[in-house]
Amino acid sequence: MPAAAGDETNYLVGLNLTDRRVVVVGGGTVAQRRLGLLVASGAKVHVIARTVTPAVEAMVSGGQITAELRDYLDGDLDGAWYAIACTDEPATNAAVVAEAERNRIFCVRADSARQGTAVTPASASFDGLEVGVLAGGQHRRSAAVRTAIVEALQSGTLTDEEPHAPGVALVGGGPGDPDLITVRGRRLLSRADIVVADHLAPQELLAELAPHVEVIDASKLPYGRAMAQQAINETLIEGAKAGKFVVRLKGGDPYVFGRGYEEVEACAAAGVPVTVVPGITSAISVPSAAGIPVTHRGVTHEFVVVSGHVAPDHPDSLTDWSALARLRGTLVLLMAVERIDKFAATLMDGGRPGDTPVTAIQEGTTRSQRVLRADLATIAARVREENIRPPAIIVIGPTAGFSVDAR
Repeated sequence: MPAAAGDETNYLVGLNLTDRRVVVVGGGTVAQRRLGLLVASGAKVHVIARTVTPAVEAMVSGGQITAELRDYLDGDLDGAWYAIACTDEPATNAAVVAEAERNRIFCVRADSARQGTAVTPASASFDGLEVGVLAGGQHRRSAAVRTAIVEALQSGTLTDEEPHAPGVALVGGGPGDPDLITVRGRRLLSRADIVVADHLAPQELLAELAPHVEVIDASKLPYGRAMAQQAINETLIEGAKAGKFVVRLKGGDPYVFGRGYEEVEACAAAGVPVTVVPGITSAISVPSAAGIPVTHRGVTHEFVVVSGHVAPDHPDSLTDWSALARLRGTLVLLMAVERIDKFAATLMDGGRPGDTPVTAIQEGTTRSQRVLRADLATIAARVREENIRPPAIIVIGPTAGFSVDAR
């Protein structure tokens, strides 16, 4: 009898399954959980099961895997390099393992790891690393350790000390709460040599940086306001050309009123490699943090995000405010606090009712978040009375009157 797969003698190894046949017997939720990684590894996955879950069926119809809806038969593992037995019938799983042993095919038995010839580790990918943890069949323990390792790598408290190649990464830091930056954004931030940070970027993230990292406050670069973007572009390019990995840390998403594409164009023109890491935009996440969905079935079928950095009657305005006034959906105004009186008046002049719900959210997702509820006719006066200051998001429309706190 071969050694049990779940004992303490496991030999942890990585399998190259690219273009190699893998047979999965069973089409339920256990199989479903394993198929994604198998497909991502490049394996040619074939499922044999009486029935499959809708998610597995979608993978078949999408051409990611093949499947036969029938009972398992001896011989189904012919040509396989690897097999997984994950039906809800112990006898069938045992038969699959027996065939695999006869043909020297490693096989995972999902319902009883110790009776298979292989065991699936708790695994994760991180920046080119594959992390796998086995704990002698103690699945919760292996999953917990795997998660702790990945979180430590993401935060930079555990590092492989491999320097990142010179270049620039435009990273969206999210709406304010440091936990809302993306996993990839936090990972690249932990590898930076230079960080050029906006004042709206989550400042707590800067405290996590290693002592050698140079932090440049983009809001204090020289040349004055008119030349600020040029100065930022030059700082990114000069840092990368000096052999550094430069992270441009922005609030929200780099491409939502963040001038991110201007910086990409400048880097590309200078021959500097640049990566864009999307962020969670404040236009959606800040209303969510205040209990406001920007869409809701039966209430609104559209939402529009508008920059409020110029007034409706300003010659530089590119917004059709009369068209916005005719919409019945949600308007999300960014950078609009200082001119909210003009926006509200223009919308009402265009036909939006004065009793349309409006909510202003200051410093959304952070500990100092403030929420002010009013309507279109009174929002300007209320903003002044309550001293709502930037950064703030203003939501206009039926869903702005919603107030369920989901935190």
